[in-house]
Amino acid sequence: MFPSDLISAFFLLSEVSIGLMGNSLLSMLYIHAFLSQPHLKKPVDTIFTHLTLVNILSIVFRLIPDVMASFAVRILFHDAVCKAVLYAYSVTRGLSICTVLLLSAFQATTVGSNLRKWAWLKSKLESCIFPSFFFIWIINTFLYIPMVENIKGQINFTLVGSRNSQTYCRSNQVRHHTTMSLVTALMIRDILFVFIMMWTSLYMVTLLFRHNRRTQHVHSSISPQAPSEKKATHSILLLVGFFMFFYCANTFVTLYLLYRPKNSPVLHLISGVLSSGYPTVCPYVLMNNRKIISKFISSFSNLKCIFPTRGCHG
Repeated sequence: MFPSDLISAFFLLSEVSIGLMGNSLLSMLYIHAFLSQPHLKKPVDTIFTHLTLVNILSIVFRLIPDVMASFAVRILFHDAVCKAVLYAYSVTRGLSICTVLLLSAFQATTVGSNLRKWAWLKSKLESCIFPSFFFIWIINTFLYIPMVENIKGQINFTLVGSRNSQTYCRSNQVRHHTTMSLVTALMIRDILFVFIMMWTSLYMVTLLFRHNRRTQHVHSSISPQAPSEKKATHSILLLVGFFMFFYCANTFVTLYLLYRPKNSPVLHLISGVLSSGYPTVCPYVLMNNRKIISKFISSFSNLKCIFPTRGCHG
């Protein structure tokens, strides 16, 4: 193993550890909150939970194979394993962009629920969350199957000049019209979804700005849910911003690698880091702006008060 491979492996391992730790902790906190305080569960928390699950799968199928490849684990270089890994990552990547889109659309509707034209849509959107999860899982599961045909394991470690999609896999040139049409459709979908995210984000920013300006001039009572909704909106705006940054940066690096005549291990490492940057950062953005940790600590303290301890006597 070369020193550069060892450095890359430990760098990726650190990102894997940070990402899995944050998403796993956040998932457990949400599950605990759902079980202990189901009456306080909000529809947006269900989307957050699904997002953490998708983040875990994205990190597992994107970074862990790169770490194993850096340590020259040869099982990844077999054709079947290579196809399975890249297919699973493609599916989770599609699930990620669909979930973020659903999250931004739902919150934009929630923030604008005070407007009459959005009030009827909010109740319908809440009842469509689980059917939406089922729909995006089915669509993304079957959507990427034709692309697997163009993926092969890179048995030859000394292969030079190929246009790799991963260090352990390589993509054949797209020969079939159906596959080319699928790639074009996926690009159009991603661009459309990113545009909708930008539109919903600008819409939420506009509503928040109007609300702040109104509260500065009119000193009236604000509903108890307003601060929580405002914090949730700020979290989602940060998530959408991080998603668009990592998505655009990774797309730029990937396209550059596609048309680059020679391989670049450094750019492949950057591509891996960027593609997993969002699922790594996502849980910490949510934990910073949500009350789920304080709720967990308070419920844990209440649980200890069940037992006769001195600290629980009033």
